[in-house]
Amino acid sequence: MARKRYLKKTPLKEARELFLQRVDPSNLDNETVRIDAALHRITSEPVFARISSPHYHAAAMDGICVRAEDTFGATEFVPKRLKRISTGMPVDGGFAYLDTGNALPLWANAVVMIEKVRQLDDETVEIFESVAPWHHVRLVGEDVVATELLLPRSHRLRPYDLGALLAAGHTALQVKVRPRIAIIPTGDELIEPGDEARPGAIIEFNSSVLAGFVQEWGGEAVKLPKVGDNPSLLKEALRQALKQNHVVAIIAGSSAGEHDFTAEIIAEEGELLVHGIDVMPGKPAVLGIVGEKPVVGIPGYPVSAIVIAREILQPVVEKFLGCGPHPRPTVRALVPKKIPSHLGLEEFVRVTLGRVENKLIAVPLGRGAGVITTMVRADGFLRIPSLTEGINGGEEVEVELLRPLEEIENTILCTGSHDLSIGVLEDRLKLCYPELKIAATNVGSVGGLLALQRGETHVAGTHLLDPKTGAYNIPDIKRTIPSLPVVLVHLAQREQGLLIQSGNPKGITNLKDIARSGIAFINRQPGSGTRVLLDFQLRALGIDPAVIRGYEREEFTHMAVGVAIASGLADVGLGVRSAANALGLDFVPVGEEQYDLLCLRPFFESERGKKLMEVIRSDGFKKSVAALGGYDTCSTGEVLYQQ
Repeated sequence: MARKRYLKKTPLKEARELFLQRVDPSNLDNETVRIDAALHRITSEPVFARISSPHYHAAAMDGICVRAEDTFGATEFVPKRLKRISTGMPVDGGFAYLDTGNALPLWANAVVMIEKVRQLDDETVEIFESVAPWHHVRLVGEDVVATELLLPRSHRLRPYDLGALLAAGHTALQVKVRPRIAIIPTGDELIEPGDEARPGAIIEFNSSVLAGFVQEWGGEAVKLPKVGDNPSLLKEALRQALKQNHVVAIIAGSSAGEHDFTAEIIAEEGELLVHGIDVMPGKPAVLGIVGEKPVVGIPGYPVSAIVIAREILQPVVEKFLGCGPHPRPTVRALVPKKIPSHLGLEEFVRVTLGRVENKLIAVPLGRGAGVITTMVRADGFLRIPSLTEGINGGEEVEVELLRPLEEIENTILCTGSHDLSIGVLEDRLKLCYPELKIAATNVGSVGGLLALQRGETHVAGTHLLDPKTGAYNIPDIKRTIPSLPVVLVHLAQREQGLLIQSGNPKGITNLKDIARSGIAFINRQPGSGTRVLLDFQLRALGIDPAVIRGYEREEFTHMAVGVAIASGLADVGLGVRSAANALGLDFVPVGEEQYDLLCLRPFFESERGKKLMEVIRSDGFKKSVAALGGYDTCSTGEVLYQQ
């Protein structure tokens, strides 16, 4: 097939409405299921009570049943005596014992709770209160009356609904069949999870993500075998999938590349409604109707696939089931810095959220459409409208939540220099206090200090060397944020050095070697403590950074530097020993440095801050950090400075 061009891109809302107009929910059948298997299913018809609940007059308390008129006049000061009825026949001033839920005899019309009864002998009691007719009695139909509407059609069944159904005499009911969504992954490059991950091979996981969504929405996911980049095979796979399923989702092949066939095949087999949606990520989506059934071309990048699944596929499932859109809670939050955006595209920006004092802060995460881990870390989506070129720093925005707000309120924002010990800290914190979470953003040590100054984070990781004094962090704190109330806590002494490819093929033995001809270096970003240390060492050695090949190429974490070296993109970079150990790299020590956490004082003194400090000072945390290699935790948790 020849290379394609997008048709006219369609705004997201318009594309969704156009597609939903063509979805025919009448094609969905009903089925009968037992009540104990009906959780989260959707009722296909109104459900009426078969029997009343309760279906008899029942005692609401442990006590004695009586005729209310026999109790009139009883008080704590003037008790009344009643005689036990053993024959079952009513007598004046009679009573019978019964427990909660027991049926009242025909002659009784009230219950006196046992706490108001004094037993005089086996046959006689005294009561200390009078009761009105039907006091402490659950009357027939108190919950629901036979023939009364119990549940409407298109109702998603919850655990308490199941109880109500059983109480009203039902053991089974009619529900809508789960709409079957066939998922077809495409591409010659795909391999199954667990297969050898060779260069050029991509582990196929999008279908599992989509299947999880479909199940969560109330549908049935049908994962089909992958189809290679062959239009004839894809066409046949589509035809077969349409025979047994209500919707077909084709993953990848929706863009405009040489091997992207989805749009053409949908057009050939049915009607192509949309090719290209004005949304990012997710722009290459395809929507069509084949054989009166909806077909969705899902982009291959995982975050694009997630956006299109939530914005297009979920409403389709909901229309089949006849239930309204699932509510998506939102909050208002402040954006700490400007977020630029492309005019003409509605953008979904992943953010992590945390409350710093009285402000809810939305920190943008990576925006790459292929970075699935940003979805793992994301607390919400910030939508930037298509006619907006971005969000200004300090602007309040609406964020669609991906996690419960309660979790977000317990999030500790950590912004600043990257270190592997922060991941260990998050794990140990979760072990001790499951309600707490750390959300780390890597912007370098200086960036962390400035984030504290702007009130955008609770703590900042920092390891800033002062070239004049040789001291760490305190000089920069005094110089950069002199009036901010903060507390500096020591996290670990760590070893910095040269990360080198395994086996050291270039024979690098010291820092001077990075200036040699033929050596490719990978750097850290300006403002990071590692960059400050490097520049300090280069000045001491009299090395001009301009002679270092790759000095201008920057990464934001030690692990990113290590990966660049391990994958052959660079020969050497400066980083911590733990990164070398994690990636199997060689390591040449350059020196030790002090890595600390700088906390806003109000946070340090808060309940969350105290719990964080408790974990930092624990033996479990210290041992786990030391096990990474290249760390000294003897002084971990000590307060080094306050202002």
